[in-house]
Amino acid sequence: MAINVVEINAALEQIEINKGISRERVIEALKESMGKAYRKSLGGDDAKVEVVFDLENGVIEMYQIKDVVADVEDDLLQISPEDAYEESGKKYKVGDEYRIYANIDELRKAIVLTVKNLMKQKFAEAEKEVLHEQFKDKINTLITGRVEQYDDRGASINIGRMSVYLPRKEMIKDEKFVNGETIKLFVSSQVVGNKGPQIVVSRANEGFLKALMTEEIHDIYDGTIIIKAIAREAGERSKVAVYSNDINVDPAGACIGPNGSRIQKVVSQLGNGSSKEKIDIIAYKENAGLYIMEALKPARVAGITVDEENKSAIVVVEDDSLSLAIGRKGVNARLANKLTGFNIDIKIKSEALEEGLEYQSFDELNALEMEEKARKIAEAQREALVYQSKEESLPGVPEGYVAPQARSYEEEQNDFDTALMEQAEVEEATAPVEEEKPEVKEEAPVEEVKPAEETPAPQTTEVKTTTTLEDLEKSLEEKGNKQPKKGGGAKRKKKAEEEQQETVVTHADGPRMAIYTEEELKEIEEEENDDYVEEEEDDIDYDDYDQYYDED
Repeated sequence: MAINVVEINAALEQIEINKGISRERVIEALKESMGKAYRKSLGGDDAKVEVVFDLENGVIEMYQIKDVVADVEDDLLQISPEDAYEESGKKYKVGDEYRIYANIDELRKAIVLTVKNLMKQKFAEAEKEVLHEQFKDKINTLITGRVEQYDDRGASINIGRMSVYLPRKEMIKDEKFVNGETIKLFVSSQVVGNKGPQIVVSRANEGFLKALMTEEIHDIYDGTIIIKAIAREAGERSKVAVYSNDINVDPAGACIGPNGSRIQKVVSQLGNGSSKEKIDIIAYKENAGLYIMEALKPARVAGITVDEENKSAIVVVEDDSLSLAIGRKGVNARLANKLTGFNIDIKIKSEALEEGLEYQSFDELNALEMEEKARKIAEAQREALVYQSKEESLPGVPEGYVAPQARSYEEEQNDFDTALMEQAEVEEATAPVEEEKPEVKEEAPVEEVKPAEETPAPQTTEVKTTTTLEDLEKSLEEKGNKQPKKGGGAKRKKKAEEEQQETVVTHADGPRMAIYTEEELKEIEEEENDDYVEEEEDDIDYDDYDQYYDED
């Protein structure tokens, strides 16, 4: 039978998107359904058939297969070589397979309907398996579903693309639902039955209460508080043992919350029956006696005798607390047994005194627990110190060596190899000696404190000229065209000369590096005496030189 490959591929892709079933799974289901329908049409479920589904060539074919034998015992499964030759015109030998082609176009309508129904069933099973594979990761978690149908035996809950069944025994006592209502379910497990894998959901399971508390109480969610154990009779009472990893956090108080606000959020989701489920939050104790006393609250326990080897205990309660210890219909005592794992026998105090029963009080057990806690804290501190010392120890240091906490690295000396030190000394002795050059240092002036009547020593002033005589004469010639006022030429000349001088003030004390040789200094001094006019020569008449300053 020829098929349209494009249409088939489009249909397979659509099924894969909507149902989540792969095309290989769809083709396998189609082949299985056609084979089953063809066997049924042949009149026997044990008939051998083969379905060929060739998407590349766009061909679907079906064959009935018979074994070629010498003596035929079953016409549905066997054929003789002679009959096979007569039907096909080909020779066959014993042991061969004889294939009879079935024209799909000529199949009866009943066979086509059978294939259709089988395909629907296969699709449903495949889709269910896919969804169950997805829900494997949701075990021990809460899911939300919508009630599709409810009766006294249970409820059918839609959780998306599939439905799960919630039986009455997994409900909370006398709660009831209405169609369309949204509820929370706890996925407790997944089982494989005759109808394939199935998801088991519950609202009465202890895990349902634990998951609700984890959602509503942040300290449990972030791991500060750990739920050690839960004992529950859904709709009646539950006991939850909690433990805190932080010594500054009260586990029971943190779960209850201010004015019971936190625990009330949890209780409000435990069924919609006439009576609400009560929850007892108790602090987990490592001491078995204290743990059992906590588990029997709200009863007032006077003392206890514990046999940890046989997992049994005798609890002595106050005479007026016997009914509280047992609880309504014995629920409190049963939950305490379940929570602690001990078989608890309850006696009143007066009866225990008559029998001469010896027991430990709460204060005695509490003192023992405090001592044990102190011992563990000290041991943990010692282990931390040992671990820290191991982390700080150097490679090769013996185990158990504790390094000093404060070390003075300035006073330590590095230990070098003796051979290296000797070699360094030899190299230093044989190295050529270089003559040291005298280093000229400029010493800072030292200020001396002198008596008030003494006058400070005068500083030595060294005058260095930066302008030569030729430059000065050239400058005077350039200014010769300007006529100065009478009597002011000498002063102007003197002022110009002073502006061209560079005064360097140095301190006479201390050694100085020679800039000029003595001969050069002498020549400079002679030039200065010849070129500059001394201040004592104020009686010279400079009017004779005014002609040089006359303006044109």
